[in-house]
Amino acid sequence: MNTAVVGLQWGDEGKGKIVDLLTAEHDFIVRYNGGANAGHTVVVGGETYALHLIPSGILSSEKTCVIGNGVVVDPAQLLKEIESLRARNITVGDNLMVSNRAHVVMPYHKEHDAALERVLASGSGNNSIGTTKRGIGPAYADKIHRSLSIRMGDLLDPDYLASRLGVICDIRTRELDALGVDAPPLDAASLTESLVSMGRELGPHITDTVYALHDALTQERPILFEGANACLLDIDHGTFPYVTSSNCSTLGIPAGTGVPGRHVQRVVGIMKAYTTRVGEGPFPTEELGETGDRIRERGNEYGTTTGRPRRCGWLDLVAVRYSAMICGATSLSCMLLDVLSGFDELKLCTAYELPDGTVTDRFIPDAYRLPQAKPVFETMPGWSEEIVGATDREDLPMAARDYLERIEAITGLPIEIASVGPERNQTLRLQPPTAMPSTAGLT
Repeated sequence: MNTAVVGLQWGDEGKGKIVDLLTAEHDFIVRYNGGANAGHTVVVGGETYALHLIPSGILSSEKTCVIGNGVVVDPAQLLKEIESLRARNITVGDNLMVSNRAHVVMPYHKEHDAALERVLASGSGNNSIGTTKRGIGPAYADKIHRSLSIRMGDLLDPDYLASRLGVICDIRTRELDALGVDAPPLDAASLTESLVSMGRELGPHITDTVYALHDALTQERPILFEGANACLLDIDHGTFPYVTSSNCSTLGIPAGTGVPGRHVQRVVGIMKAYTTRVGEGPFPTEELGETGDRIRERGNEYGTTTGRPRRCGWLDLVAVRYSAMICGATSLSCMLLDVLSGFDELKLCTAYELPDGTVTDRFIPDAYRLPQAKPVFETMPGWSEEIVGATDREDLPMAARDYLERIEAITGLPIEIASVGPERNQTLRLQPPTAMPSTAGLT
């Protein structure tokens, strides 16, 4: 059975841990979107691994990890990640494939990203998006522009690469100058030399991953699709414009891998037991006072990629239900349940009250309109016991079980997995895997 793991909130839900857990059931682990702006953390035996481009399955050397064509790849970051893993005795060789069609994040993309954020922040009002400044948006923009983009396969052809960069660097120099970047003109020859060098190192990994994945399908070898970012950051279905630059819902799988959606039978939607967000954008259930600070410190809510403190608040089930619908989730994984231990009461947002006094249970994926929605909360008893040592549902306090059951009732989905700590073994399997009917699938 092929599986997708996807975040149902604004990212940082703990997808890396679940991918690592489910890797044992699959032969291929595939990233289909995003870039080095993602941060997936896996803790094994007290060792913490922070991954940005390489799928979390890399910790199992017998599995094949694939960076699909829908990812934008920073080759310098990828080499750094490979070197870091090898230094910790993690095998990175034939078990890593990189699509030759994946687009490259160039150094000038990062400069453009940072400069644009500065310009947007300095105008009347702060109009910046709050990006990670990793060049992700500009790289995807060049992909759409087509004539200004470089793909990973181009790094293996020095003459072709040089001919492209000669034109691109001239255009990019003028754009950066217009954005106020005080730097010398881009040197196409130097950039070509650097990229060709990185291409030689990455060459053994760069291949046509679309055929590789279809060969795996023909051989009935199970595939695990690993989403980066999360559904509420999806370029089409998230809280626009405070979103990322790719389709990070499961709808990005077909375009980002070349695998038709009908081949994905199981979709595990990952959610925290509360809600967090990094950067700008609306957040209806955000807690700005003591409660938000308490969640942040208990949950160590600081960005894997940026280190920025995350905004924290109560669980928004209107948002989770919407994302589960978009992604075709067949089950849920509730992460960081242990963070809620010690609260006298917990709140669940089950609807929004609109300015005209009406109440809706539908999410509003629009950054202008969503702030006008006031969360409608249900209050539930909390629990005082620490639950990090729980090994099954019966070990959880009754209030914790009631909390999970209420989430299931409101979303209409079973909670397949619950996480009660950062370690791989601090994970409860509450339900058997849930798959779509054999005739169903993602479009």
